[in-house]
Amino acid sequence: MWSRRRFAAACGSALALPASAQFRLEISGVGATQIPVAIAPLRGDGAGGVALAPIVRADLERSGAFRTLAPAQQLDERAALPQQELRAAGADALLAGSTTRLADGSFDIRYKLWDVVRAQEHFARATTVLAGDLRLAAHRIADEIFEKLTGDKGVFATRIAYVTKAGRQFSLQVTGADGEGGHVALTSNEPIISPAWSPNGRELAYVSFETQKAVIWVQDVLSGKRAPIANFRGSNSAPAWAPNGRELAVTLSREGPAQLHLINRDGIGTPRRLTASSSIDTEPAFSPDGRTVYFVSDRGGGPQIYRVPAAGGNVERVTFSGSYNISPAISPDGTTLAYVARSGNSFRVTTLDLASGAVQTLSDTNDDESPSFAPNGRLLLYASRAQGRDVLMTTTLDGKIRTRLVTSGVDMREPAWGPFVR
Repeated sequence: MWSRRRFAAACGSALALPASAQFRLEISGVGATQIPVAIAPLRGDGAGGVALAPIVRADLERSGAFRTLAPAQQLDERAALPQQELRAAGADALLAGSTTRLADGSFDIRYKLWDVVRAQEHFARATTVLAGDLRLAAHRIADEIFEKLTGDKGVFATRIAYVTKAGRQFSLQVTGADGEGGHVALTSNEPIISPAWSPNGRELAYVSFETQKAVIWVQDVLSGKRAPIANFRGSNSAPAWAPNGRELAVTLSREGPAQLHLINRDGIGTPRRLTASSSIDTEPAFSPDGRTVYFVSDRGGGPQIYRVPAAGGNVERVTFSGSYNISPAISPDGTTLAYVARSGNSFRVTTLDLASGAVQTLSDTNDDESPSFAPNGRLLLYASRAQGRDVLMTTTLDGKIRTRLVTSGVDMREPAWGPFVR
């Protein structure tokens, strides 16, 4: 079973998946170039049950672009910049601020980012949030710092989706990018696999076995309203949204072996067949411009990644390194293919530069699955195994900073990183 869970769905076979709790981060590796930023504890931080500074610190460290420092003294947005002390500690920037509980229960958050080298402000902000939005506010602060100091948009306030299993119950979870602060979108006593975000971030497509066969559903993330969009004879699996949000590429076996088709996002109309082979074609992934669909096929004797024009046409093989390559994901700029490659008995997240053909293995684990790019293209989210548990990991694209999202006694699979929408 070369594509494991998703290939099993494409074949129409039953399968067992590995499940939410509070996360903590384990960060390993050292980046070649990191910006040193001092994160001061915010005055009054934690009054609402959520401390913002540690969240900001963890976000920045997980990105691989920053090394965080703790100032020796208490600072807030009104404090004078202790430039000499911070420069001696090696800091290039300083975040300081405060949180104050207001009479209505909301929180006034004030913060300032200093350029320590030039002894001047990068920016100063003030915002008011509800207690339930404190964690999101921390992520947004981290996003502002990331964008100001790197020039790229931060992804800390985005969301991820993944599947958990607890006992006999499967759950589709939607959380923040750090695995915290989310909700359960769906629970079922049957497997749920292959969640995929719509381009506007408002809907999830996924495969559910609740009717004892693989059926593709689309669900509104906020309201929970959902409907089946592919329930044809045979298996219906591996949904992938087109960038226009109006159609999906899916794998259907209604006419024989699993093949790629395009269907309308509401499921109305006749599917348009995209591939026609005697082999299994599955796991589609659109290029960012919507013109190309990457997919996995064993038409060459073993699973490799191919591509075909979304309008139909000739199929072209993409991966040639190794005999087993599955689970394609395309970077937001369209330049990099991420996938899972087998080396011996190990399955590892790998990238292919589509222009140069350069291949790089990013992980050091042995059972990786389901790579998914962050919307800014600077991180990959994937599932793996560690210490006997199914876990979620992130890695920088050079593989030097890897983060494990750690839970207490639950397994997690099938991650998908959502778009910029919040």
